[in-house]
Amino acid sequence: MLAKFPPDSAKLSKTTMDRELLRLGIIAELDAIDLYEQLASATEDKMIRTVFLDIAREEKTHVGEFMTLLLEKDEEQAKELEKGKEEIMELSSK
Repeated sequence: MLAKFPPDSAKLSKTTMDRELLRLGIIAELDAIDLYEQLASATEDKMIRTVFLDIAREEKTHVGEFMTLLLEKDEEQAKELEKGKEEIMELSSK
């Protein structure tokens, strides 16, 4: 994980700190998804693979929860996410 915790809270407003915490949560969940999917692909045991993939799916739900909160707390992030979607739609229609 490349994110730093705790951020230097003395320099951050409460709103900025909350956004940083949500982003850190998203990073941690993405890390977990990657780990569980790697572990699933490393085993030949069907049940173990099934459990790892199930847990990875749960982590994806957590990403959605954190992202929903982040988009509520950061209007610029929400706008840029929409711009990103639009750019992909443009590229895919070419």
